[in-house]
Amino acid sequence: MPELGKYIKKLKQFIAEANNILLICHVNPDGDAIGSMLAFYHYLTSTGKNVTMLSPNYLQDFLKWMNGTDQISIFLRNRKRAAKIIDEANLIIFLDFNNPNRLGEAEKIIRRSGAKKIIIDHHVDPQDFADFIISEPRMCATAELIHYLVEALEGKPFCGTPYDEGIYTGIITDTANFEHGSYTGDTMRIVADIIDRGIEKEKIFDRVYNNFSYDRMRLQGLALSSRMNIVEGYPVAYIWLTKEDLNLYNYAKGDTEGFVNMPLGIRGISVSAMFVEKDGFIKVSFRSKGSFSVNDFAVKYFNGGGHNNAAGGEYYETLERAISFFRECIVEAMPPIAEDNK
Repeated sequence: MPELGKYIKKLKQFIAEANNILLICHVNPDGDAIGSMLAFYHYLTSTGKNVTMLSPNYLQDFLKWMNGTDQISIFLRNRKRAAKIIDEANLIIFLDFNNPNRLGEAEKIIRRSGAKKIIIDHHVDPQDFADFIISEPRMCATAELIHYLVEALEGKPFCGTPYDEGIYTGIITDTANFEHGSYTGDTMRIVADIIDRGIEKEKIFDRVYNNFSYDRMRLQGLALSSRMNIVEGYPVAYIWLTKEDLNLYNYAKGDTEGFVNMPLGIRGISVSAMFVEKDGFIKVSFRSKGSFSVNDFAVKYFNGGGHNNAAGGEYYETLERAISFFRECIVEAMPPIAEDNK
């Protein structure tokens, strides 16, 4: 178990002094954001604490099966109620993000709150917008960090099916079921313990990874057959989708999840990017295998960030210009493939 003792005394104090605790995840929450929030919710409520949960916007359908998702308030669904929840909290805990712009429309209200604020996250370069920052980029998922913190707070293992499902879902989604990420033997021991306790791993995998619509599968086919390109001379591939593409296949939030990973299955490709045209900007996702840091790349060129092998960003021009700029940046950021390796 990693040494996290430097956090525990202060975390215990914040929790002990709080009457109303609010857990908040980031905008467009993924499996780690929801999984870590639900796991911490189930732990804190088991200790008798009054806890509420808030998401800046709507959850993706493949996560709504999880125990407790019906207790998550959605800021965009009822702004007035969400503002009241924020105002009543005297401790706000931010989970799975470390930059206030990931709060979406809720940012201004949360910044005005006089509540104590804690960040619990595993991304690099946390912004200083909280009273206490628990940041561990070596963890593969915030859910893994939550698990270690809960065990340290309890002084012993903590379990229960809803808690275990949250931790497990957070870990498998942020590692693409262990295809990438900074997971270690310790991570696998957490997973082993959860499986030994009887979690239905096949059911969870099916709900997370085999729960897509017919239109989503057709959109994936388009992405692979007509929207994927390789940067000649470099171990780089990318996918692009227009707004028209999304509309044609009845796009729903989360439908492009995982598309950016697919080019990494091509022999010789170690860096993948995806460009999705949105209203007013281009959403960019990056993945890599090996030592090339897409986090550094996203920070430098695309106003983004994340992890060494998984990151994202945004670009505020046309889709065509975003792709052209990306190709220029790749030439600047990495050496071409050596002739004898082609």
